[in-house]
Amino acid sequence: MSEKYDIAIIGGDLRQVYMANEFIKRGYKTIVYGLKSGLLNENAKSADSLKDALLVSTVIICPVPFTKNQIDITSREALADLKVDDLLNGIKSDSILFGGNIPENVLKYCIKNNIEFHDFMTLNDIAILNAIATAEGAIAEAISKSAVNLHQSSCLVLGFGRCAKVLAKKLYSLDASVSIAARSKDARAEAAAYGYYTLPLDDLESVLPQCDFIFNTIPSVILTKSELKKVSRDVTIIDIASSPGGIDYAAAEAFKINASLCPSLPGKYSPRSSGEILFKAIEDIIIESSD
Repeated sequence: MSEKYDIAIIGGDLRQVYMANEFIKRGYKTIVYGLKSGLLNENAKSADSLKDALLVSTVIICPVPFTKNQIDITSREALADLKVDDLLNGIKSDSILFGGNIPENVLKYCIKNNIEFHDFMTLNDIAILNAIATAEGAIAEAISKSAVNLHQSSCLVLGFGRCAKVLAKKLYSLDASVSIAARSKDARAEAAAYGYYTLPLDDLESVLPQCDFIFNTIPSVILTKSELKKVSRDVTIIDIASSPGGIDYAAAEAFKINASLCPSLPGKYSPRSSGEILFKAIEDIIIESSD
């Protein structure tokens, strides 16, 4: 394959499909691999292999997350060569690599070989807009998995980082009673300033029995077997933290608690918006690099 392309999009979900369509609409020659969809623009060229896709383009866009198991590049297609190691073996030294939550070995390889890279999760504008999509998705999951309204329900949010702040605000706007549990005194003080009830993570057991909904945003196990014994059996737990999440899922299953780990919510609930956000951020970087 000798024809050159502006953009190579590797793996991903509907976010990458809409991103590819946006690049094509703006006149970028785009090749994809591991990204089949009936929604994909007919002008998107499909590569025969990962190696071919890497050879014909300098801008390489990988998915969010880059990988779920540190071995395979995230994709809706199972392809033998869609591996992180295959990408490292095939990427050119003049490439610009994009992806979300790029694994440490890939970062080290890029630094060692002077390959420019950009992690979507470290770009503030993307992270903020991603938090909005994640919060909306978490609320959609909660509504679909529960038999009660969010209105006037008791909602506990674990953590008060970027996603938790957006989520708490949206829950509060739906007339839910919102509690924030966080380690940091500063985080709790900020949450209190917004009108939320606050408590340290060490005091969880005092509020767990009253919760209708629990939303976890902390990427470490917070709700252990001991805490889960205290929750109402009617509770709905939505875990939006990075895998493996913040819940002891074996204990939750044993107690018949309605608990769900909900990764990649922007790709599930707002792929078009998310894809267009990613496109804009990438294009801005490409334009800056060419100046």
